[in-house]
Amino acid sequence: MPKNVDESLLERISSGDAAAFSALYDRYGALVYGIAKRILRNVEQAEDVTQSVFLKIWTKPPLFNGGSFGAWVARVARNASLDVLRSSAVRLREPEIPASLAATGDLEDVVFSRIDREVVVRAVRELPEAERTVIEEAYFGGMTYRQVAEHLDAPLGTVKTRIRSGLQRLRSALKEAVTR
Repeated sequence: MPKNVDESLLERISSGDAAAFSALYDRYGALVYGIAKRILRNVEQAEDVTQSVFLKIWTKPPLFNGGSFGAWVARVARNASLDVLRSSAVRLREPEIPASLAATGDLEDVVFSRIDREVVVRAVRELPEAERTVIEEAYFGGMTYRQVAEHLDAPLGTVKTRIRSGLQRLRSALKEAVTR
């Protein structure tokens, strides 16, 4: 069966053909941007999602494994946009602290009086390297999870999993240090 235009372009992109990438972008860039803008309602975020989707296509063209490329790239754009919305919602969400919780003194002082800097530094150092690296970049380097993933050339889901497991290890280590 003969290949369609999109499959031919993807095959050429796999070989590093920038002209083929440009042609594919010309065919689907507006679609990806339109989906992202409609979901995010933010021009800059829509541009970031569009760039991210096409960067993924450039670096890993085999992610598309047949069918309708237009439908696939629309789904990828939708999912990437929803990821941005979810991450924004998590960052903006207020912590759920019961109103009945009695505050005796300054909570920050209480927490920091129980955990000294050396305990935290040691706990971070003792993390497995993969977890330590993503936590340092996300929390101490000020990068978003997506930026960490791109910087480390790792899937976003892997970065999120490493951060989650690293934070769980830190929580356990710090809880243990406080109760000593």
